Amino acid sequence: MKILVAEDDAVTRKLLGVTLERLGWDVITAEDGKAAWRVFETAGNANGPDLAVLDWMMPGMEGVEICRRLRATPGFELVYVILLTSRGEINDIAEGLAAGANDYIAKPFDPVELEARVRVGERMVKLQRSLAARVSELEEAVAHVQRLQGLLPICSYCKNVRNESNYWERVDSYLTSHSDLKLTHGICPNCLETMMKQLDETPV
Repeated sequence: MKILVAEDDAVTRKLLGVTLERLGWDVITAEDGKAAWRVFETAGNANGPDLAVLDWMMPGMEGVEICRRLRATPGFELVYVILLTSRGEINDIAEGLAAGANDYIAKPFDPVELEARVRVGERMVKLQRSLAARVSELEEAVAHVQRLQGLLPICSYCKNVRNESNYWERVDSYLTSHSDLKLTHGICPNCLETMMKQLDETPV
């Protein structure tokens, strides 16, 4: 998991980075809010940080403003954000959460608490990825169903159907390639009766 640490105090930034790297995470650091936002813009939503630890008070752009931008930008709205703050008043905490932060840590930070809160964030990131994969699977399944519900040209003589590539193929082949159906073959009563009549009428 990629973690962005944005903190204008060099000592605190170094301590945060080293602590998280020792715990096995991939850490990117930024010295202020504008540099932090450039990390997201440069990396894009596919390769950007999954979690951000943002100092509330930073030059150029505060952590709360970065939260608001992330929540308003498609592709970044699910980044898990932890605000690092010395502002411990209830109203301040409420403001940070209302801006889109998922959690907060008070300064000076405790390494044990930092690990615990980041691990919670990591679990949430993994859950979001799992849900996104499930949604993608469902959308693909719905797309298959919608294709099967559309107008399907079928030959009135041989009963072959015309597929999306404008080729004619057997109905059973088309159904198995466009759905999860597994077809078994047999003889219906009407066909069985016709076949038996033909056998009776065949000269010995």
